[in-house]
Amino acid sequence: MPSSVIAHMIYSADTRTLRIIFVSGMVYDYKDVPEAVYLAMKSSGSKGIYLNKHIKGHYDFEKVK
Repeated sequence: MPSSVIAHMIYSADTRTLRIIFVSGMVYDYKDVPEAVYLAMKSSGSKGIYLNKHIKGHYDFEKVK
């Protein structure tokens, strides 16, 4: 999963939570994200651009770290 800003993504289908771990070390949980959105992000050419266009501002989030 090469990305210049996102180090790792973890998706929980049970809770529909998408955890984004940034290269900087910050961790955010995005709530109520459909699995199809996660799969589309996972297969996108640019994870950062996808995050900015389709997730930020569309789903509630919580800063974990």
